[in-house]
Amino acid sequence: MSEEVSTGVQIRRALLEDAAAIASVLYESFAEYESSYTPEGFAVTVSTPEQVRDRLKAEPVWVALEEERIVGTVGATPKGEALYVRSMAVVPSLRGRRVGHRLMECVEEFAVSQGFRRMFLSTTPFLARAIKLYERCGFRRSPEGPHDLRGTPLFTMVKNLVSSD
Repeated sequence: MSEEVSTGVQIRRALLEDAAAIASVLYESFAEYESSYTPEGFAVTVSTPEQVRDRLKAEPVWVALEEERIVGTVGATPKGEALYVRSMAVVPSLRGRRVGHRLMECVEEFAVSQGFRRMFLSTTPFLARAIKLYERCGFRRSPEGPHDLRGTPLFTMVKNLVSSD
């Protein structure tokens, strides 16, 4: 299933063969912020193709494509009654075209369809554009942890989901 976001951009579930391209998107998306992370925090944020491949085997991941090129990604990990949103990234050249918003909508649609009661994510205080996106998608800051990613400060954002019961 693929959905058009904006001219020429499609969203679909990721495939195992997308791992290297997803790792590349993660690196390209976070490279400008590397100096704000600890080296260990940055390494965990960007992920290797092998780490991405392992995630693809274990959990849902979506990609955004423009002319067959992966330009965005997001993943999700079940945590009890909640769905943890992770590895959200859009290449800098496509920011502002609602690619991130649509990726978040796909995760939420999945969460609701699977009966999750809430979604949550962790982000760093210096990712201002991402924080604004999450707020526009209905996420709110929470005091719950984690508060640290290998020495890089973090905070958690949550979104309660409406039950269809």
